[in-house]
Amino acid sequence: MDKQKRLGILTSGGDCPGLNAVIRAIVNHATLTYHWQVLGIPYATQGLLERKAMPLEMHGMDLRGIDPLLSMGGTILGSINKGDTLAKVDEIVEGYHALGLDALIGIGGDGSIAILNHLAIQGNWQFIAVPKTIDNDIALTERVIGFDTAVNTVIDAMTRLTFTASSHDRIMIVEVMGREAGHLALHAGIAGGADVILIPEISYSVVEVCQHLAELRDRWGRKFAIILIAEGAHPSNDAGEPMAQPRPACGMGQYLADEILRCSAYPVDVRVSVLGHTQRGGIPSALDRLTAAAFGKTAVDLVAQGQSQQMVAWQCGGVVAVPLQEAIAQSPLLVSPQGQLVQTARGMGIYIGQMRD
Repeated sequence: MDKQKRLGILTSGGDCPGLNAVIRAIVNHATLTYHWQVLGIPYATQGLLERKAMPLEMHGMDLRGIDPLLSMGGTILGSINKGDTLAKVDEIVEGYHALGLDALIGIGGDGSIAILNHLAIQGNWQFIAVPKTIDNDIALTERVIGFDTAVNTVIDAMTRLTFTASSHDRIMIVEVMGREAGHLALHAGIAGGADVILIPEISYSVVEVCQHLAELRDRWGRKFAIILIAEGAHPSNDAGEPMAQPRPACGMGQYLADEILRCSAYPVDVRVSVLGHTQRGGIPSALDRLTAAAFGKTAVDLVAQGQSQQMVAWQCGGVVAVPLQEAIAQSPLLVSPQGQLVQTARGMGIYIGQMRD
């Protein structure tokens, strides 16, 4: 008889909604279709380092027939996004073989899957990557796990804050995640009705922000405003060039609030809300669940076909496999200052910073 295949799953990097839905899809398809044994590796490479694994099977977590994985946020396998993994390559590589794994599916962001790909090459693993990140900055895919839910979370916060802002004639600054890429701020800002969107890829002028707020007040009678700023956004100097300044300890949201108070031509009431890790939590949206199911199923099929060093991706309405090394090389995928969504924002009267050459 053929030896039963042992498939490992791990989640790596920051958590996001939809990870458990991917795990569920992988386990269901691998056990139902291929009759494989599936092992969950706790805490990513730390689990491989410590030779730890837990058997995963269909309905293993059911409570009176209810499957919680579909709607549960976070990851039941745990995750890490710190430590010097590459300092222990040999031990981690050996952990894969010590656990008797025939293949590994890793669910992670661009940094995590790059490290896992390096380990897979070093250890001659069969490895397939599933992309997840609330930053939406992984190349070669139109969708990633977690981004849609994070956008909806930010929009919900903006909607709630809009009522308070309008009631008290306040400028509300909402700081969201995005150190290098501004996809989250851009998508949520347009969909949530922001008046100003500030992202890392396009520097902004504090004077121009104040002028835009003044125009809303003087021309349109708007006594409140919503500003969405990514944590990696940065102002420009008088010449319009991005300022090389250290990241303020107070955060970019508070920095902007202080600058608006300093330069505004009329008295303003400015408040800051930093959404922080709220953006990573919550129940995955329908789109993230559907994407998770499609990605998980396809990842298992790629393992069955003997493929390796591939990443599942969404392109042109369906799931495809793309070379993992190419996706890593082209990541992080940044917002194009000349892109469609930036032009859409400007066309809707949203201030989104200065154009750069």
